[in-house]
Amino acid sequence: MNRAEVSFLSHGITCAAWHVKATSNDLLAEAGRPCVVMAHGFGGTRDSGLLAYADSFARAGIDSFVFDYRGFGSSDGSPRQNVVYKHQREDYHAALEVARHLVGVDPDRIALWGTSYSAGHVIAVAAQRRDRRDVAGIVSMTPAVDGFAALGNIARYAGVGQLAWATREGLRDALRAATDKPPHLIPIVGPPGSKAMMTTKGASAAFEKMAGPTAVNEVCARHALEAARNRPTIYAARVACPMLIQIGTNDQVAPPSVAQRMAKKARSRTAVLTYPLDHFDVYDDPWRSVVSADQVDFLSRLFTG
Repeated sequence: MNRAEVSFLSHGITCAAWHVKATSNDLLAEAGRPCVVMAHGFGGTRDSGLLAYADSFARAGIDSFVFDYRGFGSSDGSPRQNVVYKHQREDYHAALEVARHLVGVDPDRIALWGTSYSAGHVIAVAAQRRDRRDVAGIVSMTPAVDGFAALGNIARYAGVGQLAWATREGLRDALRAATDKPPHLIPIVGPPGSKAMMTTKGASAAFEKMAGPTAVNEVCARHALEAARNRPTIYAARVACPMLIQIGTNDQVAPPSVAQRMAKKARSRTAVLTYPLDHFDVYDDPWRSVVSADQVDFLSRLFTG
């Protein structure tokens, strides 16, 4: 894989990225190659399952710009492991600007790619662009697009006690932040019945298998206090570019019905594909190859249309 280390600033914080260059000239034009801007989902890092997708794009003639959010992986930022959805969207905006100026990249053929939590970010980011035409398309894989609905989902599969625990931990962490103390961290995933942000069956094992060297199974507990306010679904009608939305019908983390309702709000050309898979199945074969092939098909048609 032909990749180069790149750093860029997002609101004064240095973020780390890889520029993964295409290994074919199938989509090369006079202005350069198309590029996909990619980041991970909730608490994820660029070395955790994303390069397999970038490699598929590279073989199809598409560059990728794969980055870590501030406070995660190889990026700077403090406190560490702090999921702030507004900050992560700002990081996407900054990464998009950098990708447009990469050597060999066509600035008019830039797409946004997201998975889970970031699959919602890319919808919001595309809608927020001052010139909404500067995003050519969106790939939104197993999207988590409504934080309020996500909390209801947690209550259904883990009980309201899990929400009460998360709220208590969030308040504890918020107090520590207010008094300049180190953050209080809680697990991202855990087995059913444990105390973690996600405790669906199989989530813990899938996270461990996917996690790269810089991944940490912890986040600042304060996120629990703002989770309900992250609602990318409200931006869907404002997106101007074509979208591919990939939904797992067995998804225990991001309810498929919520993603379906979001897709119906979209006014742009939207392709909705469903698969009989759970949330983390997209990071391993056989489903990774299937989902990735559909993304390559969508992007290839997008960038030649």
